[in-house]
Amino acid sequence: MSTTTQCPACGTRFKASQAQLEAYHGMVRCGHCQAAFNAIENRSSSDLSPQLDLPIVLEDLFPPQKEIQTEATEIDFPAESLDDDYASNAYDHPEPASTPRTWPWAVASLLLFALLLAQAMYFFRVEIAALLPSLKPTLVAACGKLHCNIPLPHNADLMSIESSDLETDPAQPGVITLSVTLRNHASYAQDYPNLELTLTDINDVPVGRRIFRSGEYLKDAEDDKSGLAGNRENTIRLAIDASGIKAVGYRLFLSY
Repeated sequence: MSTTTQCPACGTRFKASQAQLEAYHGMVRCGHCQAAFNAIENRSSSDLSPQLDLPIVLEDLFPPQKEIQTEATEIDFPAESLDDDYASNAYDHPEPASTPRTWPWAVASLLLFALLLAQAMYFFRVEIAALLPSLKPTLVAACGKLHCNIPLPHNADLMSIESSDLETDPAQPGVITLSVTLRNHASYAQDYPNLELTLTDINDVPVGRRIFRSGEYLKDAEDDKSGLAGNRENTIRLAIDASGIKAVGYRLFLSY
């Protein structure tokens, strides 16, 4: 059984089978002007005319979901997909044509992060080696290839002179002995500081001054290489030839 319907847009009439109308709730597309309309609501008289030879286009009304067999052709659209809500919104929200590729950005981000991490480890290698001693061998190996070094930290605010004394040596005229106790308040080893000694006369006027570097006042070169351990003290004794200098006082400072 077939029904004659007329396109409300261009007036062209068609024949549609009952199965076609039921499959799509009466929704069809005009083969002449491509307008979609409800064939049931636009039924026409059954008088035949040459216009009835034009086809009713049922394809491409809505996105395909499953196959349904009809009398006229094989349609890949489900009948339930032609409900009013779907029909009114089918063309309002089309699917994107393609999904943008995000992996190049992810790879670039990882490479940038690795570069920033390498730069941070290079510029803060001294601090990292001090706070994370287990990483120091790796940093030393890397610095060997980059022709850099990893010196011991030297924070003067965390290094102090706990006590000091300057006395003459009765057995050696003109020789004075400087005794200094250094303390490292940091939790990690630090480089030994420079010791600046100023000798003064009775009026506290400087009569002699010298800066002693760690290699001059440490007896063991290995101590100089390993530094003063964290939260440790070390007492140093240094004999100084002060013959010809009438000194009765002194000042002592440390610096890097």
